[in-house]
Amino acid sequence: MFSMSDVDQQLSEALAARYEFQRELGQGGMATVYLAKDLKHGREVAVKVLRPDLAASIGSDRFLREIEIAARLQHPHIVVLIVSGEAAEFLYYVMPYVEGESLRGLMLRQGLLGIQEAMVITKPVADALTYAHRMGVVHRDIKPENILLSQGHPVVTDFGIAKPSARRGSRISRARGFPSGRRAT
Repeated sequence: MFSMSDVDQQLSEALAARYEFQRELGQGGMATVYLAKDLKHGREVAVKVLRPDLAASIGSDRFLREIEIAARLQHPHIVVLIVSGEAAEFLYYVMPYVEGESLRGLMLRQGLLGIQEAMVITKPVADALTYAHRMGVVHRDIKPENILLSQGHPVVTDFGIAKPSARRGSRISRARGFPSGRRAT
């Protein structure tokens, strides 16, 4: 079993020619996200790395699907994929670093949002999710932590548990126990 410091060191060495790792930004169930400097372009990026213990125990299929989905989505309110790859035993992908806070951070700091402020955030997020649905992707984990605010503009991130939607022309999701998405009244 790897310790995080072992992983950090091995990852840093494996990608040293392209990225200078600065710090961990966060961890999820499958992956860790790091802030790094892209040495070729002189910019800060976020590098999302599949945890090696999960790659060994459950495989990398879900993470590879996340990469495929992220690569397909090109929208001003969705964090885009820059590049993906494998180095040593690490699967990773690189996104722009969004400087700012999450919607969760804003809500913890400020409390409830006013109607106007909520609408400024909600409309672009809804537009991004509508676009993803048109592209055949359902996010499935939209929450304040997955909405980042960059200079006041919201962007959706973390399509890690997204799934392909139903065929075009059919319902994207259905209410359990009710055919065709109809609900009891």
